[in-house]
Amino acid sequence: MFEQIIQVAGSLLILVAFVAAQKGRMGTSSVPYLALNLVGSAVLAVLAALHLQYGFLLLEGVWACVSAAGLVAVLRGRTPVGAHGAIDAGGR
Repeated sequence: MFEQIIQVAGSLLILVAFVAAQKGRMGTSSVPYLALNLVGSAVLAVLAALHLQYGFLLLEGVWACVSAAGLVAVLRGRTPVGAHGAIDAGGR
């Protein structure tokens, strides 16, 4: 039961970021968006690894790596690759 709660929490982190971005309330290159995706996907990747769910591990592992790379780029003051046309945090 505890593991399922953790799984739902990881999923909710990703979904909160996605919904906020779709509504124009969070930019896809923003620290909160990238951090939510990184933490949520990392949690799900660990759970997938524990249960040898390789397809899910591939999806969530890549998702975490891409989010981490984007987060590092933003924290270093660079725009993540492919984010030039993304909506900024102000919805513009």
